[in-house]
Amino acid sequence: MGAWLSWPGILRLGLVQTALGAIVVLTTSTMNRVMVVEWALPAMLPGALVGLHYAVQLLRPRFGYGSDVAGRRTPWVLGGMVVLALGGFLAAVATAWMGTRVIPGVLLATLAFLLIGAGVGASGTSLLALLAKRVSPQRRAAAAALVWLMMIVGFIVTAGVAGHFLDPFSAQRLVLVAGVVCVGAVLLTIVALWGMEADMAGTLSADAGQPGAPEAARLPFRQALRQVWEEPQARLFTAFVFVSMLAYSMQDLILEPFAGIVFGLTPGQSTQLSGLQHSGVLAGMLLVGFFCSVIGGPRLGSLRFWTLSGCVLSALALVNLVMAALTGPPWPLHASVFLLGLANGAFAVSAIGSMMDLAGQGQAQREGTRMGLWGAAQAIAFGLGGFLGTLGVDVVRALVGSPVPAYAAVFTVQAGLFLWAMRLMASLDRTGEGERAPSVALKV
Repeated sequence: MGAWLSWPGILRLGLVQTALGAIVVLTTSTMNRVMVVEWALPAMLPGALVGLHYAVQLLRPRFGYGSDVAGRRTPWVLGGMVVLALGGFLAAVATAWMGTRVIPGVLLATLAFLLIGAGVGASGTSLLALLAKRVSPQRRAAAAALVWLMMIVGFIVTAGVAGHFLDPFSAQRLVLVAGVVCVGAVLLTIVALWGMEADMAGTLSADAGQPGAPEAARLPFRQALRQVWEEPQARLFTAFVFVSMLAYSMQDLILEPFAGIVFGLTPGQSTQLSGLQHSGVLAGMLLVGFFCSVIGGPRLGSLRFWTLSGCVLSALALVNLVMAALTGPPWPLHASVFLLGLANGAFAVSAIGSMMDLAGQGQAQREGTRMGLWGAAQAIAFGLGGFLGTLGVDVVRALVGSPVPAYAAVFTVQAGLFLWAMRLMASLDRTGEGERAPSVALKV
Protein backbone atom coordinates (compact mmCIF):
# COMPACT_ATOMS: atom_id res chain seq x y z
CA MET A 1 0.00 0.00 0.00
CA GLY A 2 1.28 3.45 -0.91
CA ALA A 3 1.35 6.40 1.44
CA TRP A 4 -1.96 7.54 2.91
CA LEU A 5 -3.40 10.76 1.55
CA SER A 6 -2.77 13.84 3.65
CA TRP A 7 -5.56 16.31 4.41
CA PRO A 8 -4.40 18.62 1.57
CA GLY A 9 -4.59 15.62 -0.77
CA ILE A 10 -8.09 14.77 0.43
CA LEU A 11 -9.12 18.40 -0.03
CA ARG A 12 -7.81 18.35 -3.59
CA LEU A 13 -9.84 15.27 -4.44
CA GLY A 14 -12.82 16.90 -2.77
CA LEU A 15 -12.61 19.61 -5.44
CA VAL A 16 -13.86 16.96 -7.89
CA GLN A 17 -17.07 16.74 -5.86
CA THR A 18 -17.29 20.54 -5.94
CA ALA A 19 -17.02 20.47 -9.73
CA LEU A 20 -19.60 17.70 -9.95
CA GLY A 21 -22.03 19.63 -7.75
CA ALA A 22 -21.58 22.78 -9.85
CA ILE A 23 -22.90 21.07 -12.98
CA VAL A 24 -25.61 19.03 -11.29
CA VAL A 25 -27.22 22.01 -9.55
CA LEU A 26 -27.78 23.75 -12.90
CA THR A 27 -29.39 20.70 -14.48
CA THR A 28 -31.63 19.68 -11.58
CA SER A 29 -32.63 23.14 -10.35
CA THR A 30 -32.29 25.96 -12.87
CA MET A 31 -33.07 24.16 -16.13
CA ASN A 32 -36.13 22.38 -14.76
CA ARG A 33 -37.51 25.72 -13.55
CA VAL A 34 -37.04 27.23 -17.02
CA MET A 35 -38.90 24.31 -18.62
CA VAL A 36 -41.84 24.61 -16.22
CA VAL A 37 -42.15 28.37 -15.65
CA GLU A 38 -40.64 30.17 -18.67
CA TRP A 39 -41.65 27.58 -21.29
CA ALA A 40 -44.86 26.42 -19.49
CA LEU A 41 -44.06 22.73 -20.10
CA PRO A 42 -45.43 19.92 -17.87
CA ALA A 43 -43.53 19.59 -14.61
CA MET A 44 -43.13 15.86 -15.15
CA LEU A 45 -40.89 16.51 -18.21
CA PRO A 46 -37.84 17.57 -16.16
CA GLY A 47 -38.90 14.97 -13.60
CA ALA A 48 -38.63 12.23 -16.22
CA LEU A 49 -35.29 13.58 -17.48
CA VAL A 50 -33.74 13.65 -14.01
CA GLY A 51 -35.22 10.21 -13.34
CA LEU A 52 -33.46 9.01 -16.50
CA HIS A 53 -30.12 10.28 -15.24
CA TYR A 54 -30.62 8.40 -11.97
CA ALA A 55 -31.58 5.23 -13.86
CA VAL A 56 -28.25 5.33 -15.71
CA GLN A 57 -26.49 5.47 -12.35
CA LEU A 58 -27.62 1.91 -11.66
CA LEU A 59 -24.50 1.11 -13.73
CA ARG A 60 -22.28 2.42 -10.92
CA PRO A 61 -21.06 -1.11 -10.03
CA ARG A 62 -19.91 -1.58 -13.62
CA PHE A 63 -18.02 1.72 -13.59
CA GLY A 64 -16.29 0.76 -10.34
CA TYR A 65 -15.44 -2.65 -11.78
CA GLY A 66 -13.86 -1.00 -14.82
CA SER A 67 -11.54 1.10 -12.69
CA ASP A 68 -10.69 -2.00 -10.60
CA VAL A 69 -9.68 -3.97 -13.69
CA ALA A 70 -7.73 -1.05 -15.13
CA GLY A 71 -5.84 -0.58 -11.87
CA ARG A 72 -6.19 3.19 -12.35
CA ARG A 73 -9.04 5.36 -11.11
CA THR A 74 -8.06 8.92 -12.04
CA PRO A 75 -8.74 8.43 -15.80
CA TRP A 76 -12.24 7.29 -14.89
CA VAL A 77 -12.73 10.30 -12.61
CA LEU A 78 -11.61 12.78 -15.27
CA GLY A 79 -13.31 10.93 -18.13
CA GLY A 80 -16.56 10.87 -16.19
CA MET A 81 -16.30 14.60 -15.52
CA VAL A 82 -15.78 15.33 -19.23
CA VAL A 83 -18.88 13.27 -20.08
CA LEU A 84 -20.82 15.06 -17.33
CA ALA A 85 -19.73 18.49 -18.58
CA LEU A 86 -20.74 17.62 -22.14
CA GLY A 87 -24.11 16.43 -20.90
CA GLY A 88 -24.60 19.56 -18.81
CA PHE A 89 -23.86 21.86 -21.73
CA LEU A 90 -26.12 19.90 -24.09
CA ALA A 91 -28.87 20.05 -21.47
CA ALA A 92 -28.64 23.86 -21.48
CA VAL A 93 -28.76 23.93 -25.28
CA ALA A 94 -31.75 21.57 -25.23
CA THR A 95 -33.56 23.68 -22.62
CA ALA A 96 -33.03 26.81 -24.70
CA TRP A 97 -34.22 24.97 -27.82
CA MET A 98 -37.46 23.94 -26.09
CA GLY A 99 -38.50 27.59 -26.08
CA THR A 100 -39.03 27.47 -29.85
CA ARG A 101 -39.06 23.78 -30.85
CA VAL A 102 -40.19 21.46 -28.08
CA ILE A 103 -39.79 18.01 -29.66
CA PRO A 104 -36.18 18.43 -30.91
CA GLY A 105 -35.30 20.05 -27.58
CA VAL A 106 -36.73 17.10 -25.61
CA LEU A 107 -34.86 14.60 -27.79
CA LEU A 108 -31.57 16.43 -27.26
CA ALA A 109 -32.31 16.71 -23.53
CA THR A 110 -32.81 12.94 -23.36
CA LEU A 111 -29.34 12.37 -24.77
CA ALA A 112 -27.92 15.06 -22.47
CA PHE A 113 -29.35 13.52 -19.31
CA LEU A 114 -28.11 10.06 -20.32
CA LEU A 115 -24.62 11.58 -20.51
CA ILE A 116 -25.11 13.36 -17.19
CA GLY A 117 -26.05 10.11 -15.47
CA ALA A 118 -23.10 8.24 -16.98
CA GLY A 119 -20.70 11.04 -16.08
CA VAL A 120 -21.88 11.31 -12.48
CA GLY A 121 -21.74 7.52 -12.08
CA ALA A 122 -18.28 7.06 -13.57
CA SER A 123 -16.65 10.06 -11.90
CA GLY A 124 -18.36 9.79 -8.51
CA THR A 125 -17.94 6.03 -8.09
CA SER A 126 -14.28 6.02 -9.08
CA LEU A 127 -13.56 8.99 -6.82
CA LEU A 128 -15.12 7.29 -3.80
CA ALA A 129 -13.24 4.07 -4.58
CA LEU A 130 -10.01 6.04 -4.76
CA LEU A 131 -10.68 7.76 -1.45
CA ALA A 132 -11.56 4.46 0.20
CA LYS A 133 -8.26 2.99 -1.04
CA ARG A 134 -5.96 5.88 -0.17
CA VAL A 135 -7.46 7.40 2.98
CA SER A 136 -6.37 5.94 6.30
CA PRO A 137 -9.08 4.11 8.29
CA GLN A 138 -9.00 6.78 11.01
CA ARG A 139 -9.81 9.51 8.51
CA ARG A 140 -12.36 7.83 6.27
CA ALA A 141 -15.51 9.06 8.01
CA ALA A 142 -14.23 12.63 8.19
CA ALA A 143 -13.00 12.45 4.59
CA ALA A 144 -16.39 11.22 3.36
CA ALA A 145 -18.13 14.04 5.18
CA LEU A 146 -15.62 16.56 3.84
CA VAL A 147 -16.03 15.62 0.18
CA TRP A 148 -19.83 15.60 0.59
CA LEU A 149 -19.68 19.09 2.07
CA MET A 150 -17.47 20.22 -0.80
CA MET A 151 -20.15 19.05 -3.23
CA ILE A 152 -22.69 21.14 -1.31
CA VAL A 153 -20.28 24.08 -1.59
CA GLY A 154 -20.37 23.54 -5.36
CA PHE A 155 -24.17 23.73 -5.21
CA ILE A 156 -24.13 26.91 -3.14
CA VAL A 157 -21.47 28.83 -5.07
CA THR A 158 -22.86 27.90 -8.49
CA ALA A 159 -26.46 28.65 -7.50
CA GLY A 160 -25.49 32.06 -6.17
CA VAL A 161 -23.12 33.13 -8.95
CA ALA A 162 -25.11 31.60 -11.82
CA GLY A 163 -28.32 33.04 -10.39
CA HIS A 164 -26.75 36.50 -10.49
CA PHE A 165 -25.65 36.21 -14.13
CA LEU A 166 -28.90 34.61 -15.32
CA ASP A 167 -30.89 37.82 -14.76
CA PRO A 168 -32.26 39.30 -16.97
CA PHE A 169 -33.10 35.84 -18.27
CA SER A 170 -32.66 34.75 -21.88
CA ALA A 171 -32.08 31.38 -23.53
CA GLN A 172 -28.71 32.57 -24.86
CA ARG A 173 -27.64 33.67 -21.39
CA LEU A 174 -28.56 30.23 -19.98
CA VAL A 175 -26.37 28.47 -22.55
CA LEU A 176 -23.46 30.86 -21.91
CA VAL A 177 -23.59 30.48 -18.13
CA ALA A 178 -23.87 26.68 -18.39
CA GLY A 179 -20.92 26.55 -20.79
CA VAL A 180 -18.69 28.55 -18.43
CA VAL A 181 -19.67 26.35 -15.47
CA CYS A 182 -19.02 23.11 -17.39
CA VAL A 183 -15.62 24.18 -18.69
CA GLY A 184 -14.67 25.44 -15.24
CA ALA A 185 -15.67 22.10 -13.69
CA VAL A 186 -13.41 20.15 -16.04
CA LEU A 187 -10.48 22.50 -15.39
CA LEU A 188 -11.01 22.23 -11.63
CA THR A 189 -10.99 18.44 -11.90
CA ILE A 190 -7.71 18.50 -13.83
CA VAL A 191 -6.17 20.71 -11.13
CA ALA A 192 -7.45 18.35 -8.41
CA LEU A 193 -5.96 15.25 -10.08
CA TRP A 194 -2.73 16.78 -11.40
CA GLY A 195 0.40 15.03 -10.15
CA MET A 196 -1.44 12.25 -8.28
CA GLU A 197 -1.95 9.76 -11.09
CA ALA A 198 1.52 8.16 -11.39
CA ASP A 199 1.79 7.22 -7.71
CA MET A 200 -1.84 6.11 -7.47
CA ALA A 201 -1.74 4.09 -10.67
CA GLY A 202 1.25 2.13 -9.44
CA THR A 203 -0.28 1.50 -6.05
CA LEU A 204 -3.68 0.49 -7.40
CA SER A 205 -2.17 -1.79 -10.00
CA ALA A 206 -0.05 -3.50 -7.37
CA ASP A 207 -2.97 -3.89 -5.00
CA ALA A 208 -5.25 -5.24 -7.74
CA GLY A 209 -2.89 -8.15 -8.32
CA GLN A 210 -2.21 -9.06 -4.71
CA PRO A 211 -2.41 -12.83 -4.16
CA GLY A 212 -3.96 -12.23 -0.74
CA ALA A 213 -7.25 -10.93 -2.13
CA PRO A 214 -10.15 -12.16 0.05
CA GLU A 215 -11.72 -15.41 -1.13
CA ALA A 216 -15.20 -13.96 -0.60
CA ALA A 217 -14.43 -11.07 -2.94
CA ARG A 218 -14.02 -13.54 -5.82
CA LEU A 219 -17.51 -15.00 -5.43
CA PRO A 220 -19.95 -14.35 -8.30
CA PHE A 221 -21.79 -11.08 -7.91
CA ARG A 222 -25.26 -12.60 -7.71
CA GLN A 223 -24.21 -14.98 -4.95
CA ALA A 224 -22.64 -12.20 -2.90
CA LEU A 225 -25.70 -10.00 -3.34
CA ARG A 226 -27.99 -12.85 -2.28
CA GLN A 227 -25.97 -13.35 0.92
CA VAL A 228 -26.28 -9.67 1.81
CA TRP A 229 -30.01 -9.56 1.02
CA GLU A 230 -30.57 -12.45 3.44
CA GLU A 231 -29.22 -10.35 6.33
CA PRO A 232 -32.18 -8.81 8.24
CA GLN A 233 -30.33 -5.58 8.97
CA ALA A 234 -29.12 -5.07 5.40
CA ARG A 235 -32.58 -5.73 3.99
CA LEU A 236 -34.34 -3.40 6.43
CA PHE A 237 -31.74 -0.67 5.98
CA THR A 238 -32.28 -0.91 2.22
CA ALA A 239 -35.96 -0.14 2.82
CA PHE A 240 -34.99 2.78 5.08
CA VAL A 241 -32.62 4.21 2.45
CA PHE A 242 -35.27 3.92 -0.27
CA VAL A 243 -38.12 5.52 1.70
CA SER A 244 -36.02 8.30 3.26
CA MET A 245 -34.30 9.22 0.00
CA LEU A 246 -37.66 9.18 -1.78
CA ALA A 247 -38.86 11.76 0.76
CA TYR A 248 -35.57 13.67 0.54
CA SER A 249 -35.72 14.08 -3.24
CA MET A 250 -39.38 14.76 -4.00
CA GLN A 251 -39.08 18.55 -3.67
CA ASP A 252 -35.90 18.82 -5.77
CA LEU A 253 -37.70 19.57 -9.04
CA ILE A 254 -40.71 21.44 -7.69
CA LEU A 255 -39.17 23.87 -5.20
CA GLU A 256 -38.01 26.44 -7.75
CA PRO A 257 -41.20 26.28 -9.84
CA PHE A 258 -43.15 26.55 -6.57
CA ALA A 259 -41.22 29.71 -5.69
CA GLY A 260 -41.84 31.13 -9.17
CA ILE A 261 -45.54 30.30 -9.46
CA VAL A 262 -46.74 30.87 -5.86
CA PHE A 263 -44.30 33.58 -4.72
CA GLY A 264 -43.47 35.26 -8.06
CA LEU A 265 -39.68 34.84 -7.89
CA THR A 266 -37.61 35.38 -11.06
CA PRO A 267 -35.32 32.61 -12.43
CA GLY A 268 -32.31 34.27 -10.80
CA GLN A 269 -34.10 34.69 -7.48
CA SER A 270 -35.36 31.09 -7.40
CA THR A 271 -31.87 29.82 -8.28
CA GLN A 272 -30.50 31.82 -5.36
CA LEU A 273 -33.25 30.31 -3.20
CA SER A 274 -31.91 26.89 -4.15
CA GLY A 275 -28.50 28.08 -3.01
CA LEU A 276 -30.04 29.12 0.32
CA GLN A 277 -31.48 25.64 0.74
CA HIS A 278 -28.09 24.06 0.11
CA SER A 279 -26.58 26.49 2.63
CA GLY A 280 -29.03 25.06 5.15
CA VAL A 281 -27.98 21.53 4.21
CA LEU A 282 -24.35 22.50 4.77
CA ALA A 283 -25.19 24.04 8.15
CA GLY A 284 -27.13 20.93 9.19
CA MET A 285 -24.23 18.66 8.29
CA LEU A 286 -21.76 20.80 10.19
CA LEU A 287 -24.09 20.93 13.18
CA VAL A 288 -24.37 17.14 13.41
CA GLY A 289 -20.64 16.75 12.83
CA PHE A 290 -19.94 19.19 15.68
CA PHE A 291 -22.24 17.41 18.11
CA CYS A 292 -21.02 13.92 17.19
CA SER A 293 -17.30 14.76 17.13
CA VAL A 294 -16.93 17.55 19.71
CA ILE A 295 -19.84 17.39 22.15
CA GLY A 296 -20.34 13.62 22.08
CA GLY A 297 -22.40 11.80 24.67
CA PRO A 298 -24.90 8.94 24.46
CA ARG A 299 -27.54 11.12 22.79
CA LEU A 300 -26.05 14.17 21.04
CA GLY A 301 -23.06 12.10 19.92
CA SER A 302 -25.24 9.27 18.57
CA LEU A 303 -25.77 8.78 14.83
CA ARG A 304 -28.98 6.91 15.66
CA PHE A 305 -30.35 9.93 17.53
CA TRP A 306 -29.55 12.32 14.69
CA THR A 307 -30.90 9.99 11.99
CA LEU A 308 -34.23 9.68 13.80
CA SER A 309 -34.27 13.39 14.69
CA GLY A 310 -33.36 14.36 11.13
CA CYS A 311 -36.39 12.46 9.82
CA VAL A 312 -38.72 14.19 12.32
CA LEU A 313 -37.24 17.65 11.71
CA SER A 314 -37.48 17.19 7.93
CA ALA A 315 -41.15 16.23 8.28
CA LEU A 316 -41.82 19.35 10.38
CA ALA A 317 -39.96 21.55 7.88
CA LEU A 318 -42.14 20.18 5.08
CA VAL A 319 -45.29 20.91 7.09
CA ASN A 320 -43.93 24.44 7.31
CA LEU A 321 -43.71 24.53 3.49
CA VAL A 322 -47.32 23.34 3.31
CA MET A 323 -48.27 26.41 5.35
CA ALA A 324 -46.15 28.55 3.00
CA ALA A 325 -48.05 27.20 -0.01
CA LEU A 326 -51.44 27.82 1.58
CA THR A 327 -50.53 31.28 2.91
CA GLY A 328 -48.62 32.70 -0.05
CA PRO A 329 -46.18 35.66 -0.27
CA PRO A 330 -46.67 36.93 3.31
CA TRP A 331 -45.08 33.69 4.54
CA PRO A 332 -41.27 33.90 5.15
CA LEU A 333 -40.34 31.60 2.25
CA HIS A 334 -36.58 32.05 2.51
CA ALA A 335 -36.51 31.14 6.20
CA SER A 336 -38.71 28.10 5.53
CA VAL A 337 -36.45 26.85 2.74
CA PHE A 338 -33.34 27.34 4.88
CA LEU A 339 -34.95 25.35 7.72
CA LEU A 340 -35.79 22.55 5.28
CA GLY A 341 -32.16 22.46 4.17
CA LEU A 342 -30.97 22.47 7.80
CA ALA A 343 -33.19 19.49 8.66
CA ASN A 344 -32.26 17.62 5.46
CA GLY A 345 -28.56 18.20 6.12
CA ALA A 346 -28.81 16.82 9.65
CA PHE A 347 -30.63 13.78 8.32
CA ALA A 348 -28.28 13.21 5.37
CA VAL A 349 -24.96 13.28 7.22
CA SER A 350 -26.26 11.05 10.04
CA ALA A 351 -27.77 8.59 7.54
CA ILE A 352 -24.47 8.42 5.64
CA GLY A 353 -22.65 7.81 8.92
CA SER A 354 -25.09 5.03 9.79
CA MET A 355 -24.55 3.50 6.34
CA MET A 356 -20.78 3.45 6.84
CA ASP A 357 -21.21 1.94 10.30
CA LEU A 358 -23.53 -0.84 9.10
CA ALA A 359 -21.44 -1.65 6.02
CA GLY A 360 -19.04 -3.75 8.10
CA GLN A 361 -21.71 -5.73 9.98
CA GLY A 362 -23.05 -9.12 8.96
CA GLN A 363 -21.16 -11.40 6.56
CA ALA A 364 -17.46 -10.51 6.47
CA GLN A 365 -15.94 -8.94 3.34
CA ARG A 366 -19.28 -7.72 2.00
CA GLU A 367 -18.86 -4.00 2.68
CA GLY A 368 -18.76 -3.09 -1.00
CA THR A 369 -21.79 -5.23 -1.83
CA ARG A 370 -23.82 -3.63 0.95
CA MET A 371 -22.82 -0.13 -0.11
CA GLY A 372 -23.67 -1.01 -3.70
CA LEU A 373 -27.10 -2.32 -2.68
CA TRP A 374 -27.85 0.82 -0.68
CA GLY A 375 -26.45 3.02 -3.44
CA ALA A 376 -28.77 1.37 -5.94
CA ALA A 377 -31.72 1.90 -3.59
CA GLN A 378 -30.73 5.55 -3.27
CA ALA A 379 -30.44 6.02 -7.04
CA ILE A 380 -33.86 4.45 -7.66
CA ALA A 381 -35.41 6.57 -4.89
CA PHE A 382 -33.87 9.77 -6.21
CA GLY A 383 -35.05 9.06 -9.73
CA LEU A 384 -38.56 8.16 -8.61
CA GLY A 385 -38.69 11.00 -6.11
CA GLY A 386 -38.08 13.74 -8.63
CA PHE A 387 -40.52 12.22 -11.11
CA LEU A 388 -43.28 11.45 -8.58
CA GLY A 389 -42.99 14.94 -7.09
CA THR A 390 -43.54 16.60 -10.45
CA LEU A 391 -46.20 14.07 -11.47
CA GLY A 392 -48.05 14.71 -8.21
CA VAL A 393 -48.08 18.46 -8.89
CA ASP A 394 -49.41 17.94 -12.41
CA VAL A 395 -52.11 15.47 -11.36
CA VAL A 396 -53.43 17.45 -8.38
CA ARG A 397 -53.30 20.69 -10.35
CA ALA A 398 -55.32 19.10 -13.16
CA LEU A 399 -57.90 17.85 -10.66
CA VAL A 400 -58.36 21.04 -8.62
CA GLY A 401 -57.33 23.66 -11.19
CA SER A 402 -54.89 25.46 -8.89
CA PRO A 403 -51.15 25.06 -8.23
CA VAL A 404 -51.33 25.92 -4.51
CA PRO A 405 -53.04 22.72 -3.24
CA ALA A 406 -50.92 20.71 -5.69
CA TYR A 407 -47.65 21.81 -4.10
CA ALA A 408 -49.14 21.52 -0.59
CA ALA A 409 -50.22 17.92 -1.30
CA VAL A 410 -46.75 16.84 -2.46
CA PHE A 411 -45.07 18.46 0.56
CA THR A 412 -47.54 16.63 2.82
CA VAL A 413 -46.72 13.26 1.23
CA GLN A 414 -43.02 13.96 1.74
CA ALA A 415 -43.57 14.65 5.43
CA GLY A 416 -45.41 11.34 5.78
CA LEU A 417 -42.58 9.46 4.07
CA PHE A 418 -40.02 10.92 6.46
CA LEU A 419 -42.09 9.73 9.42
CA TRP A 420 -42.30 6.26 7.82
CA ALA A 421 -38.52 6.27 7.39
CA MET A 422 -38.16 7.14 11.08
CA ARG A 423 -40.20 4.06 12.01
CA LEU A 424 -38.08 1.87 9.73
CA MET A 425 -34.90 3.16 11.38
CA ALA A 426 -36.33 2.45 14.83
CA SER A 427 -37.22 -1.08 13.68
CA LEU A 428 -33.70 -1.47 12.32
CA ASP A 429 -32.24 -0.70 15.74
CA ARG A 430 -34.45 -3.35 17.38
CA THR A 431 -33.51 -5.86 14.68
CA GLY A 432 -29.82 -5.09 15.16
CA GLU A 433 -30.01 -5.66 18.90
CA GLY A 434 -31.66 -9.06 18.52
CA GLU A 435 -30.29 -10.49 15.29
CA ARG A 436 -26.90 -8.95 14.63
CA ALA A 437 -24.45 -11.57 13.48
CA PRO A 438 -21.10 -11.65 15.26
CA SER A 439 -18.66 -9.66 13.18
CA VAL A 440 -15.98 -7.07 13.35
CA ALA A 441 -17.40 -3.63 12.63
CA LEU A 442 -15.70 -1.71 9.86
CA LYS A 443 -13.50 0.99 11.34
CA VAL A 444 -13.92 4.15 9.28
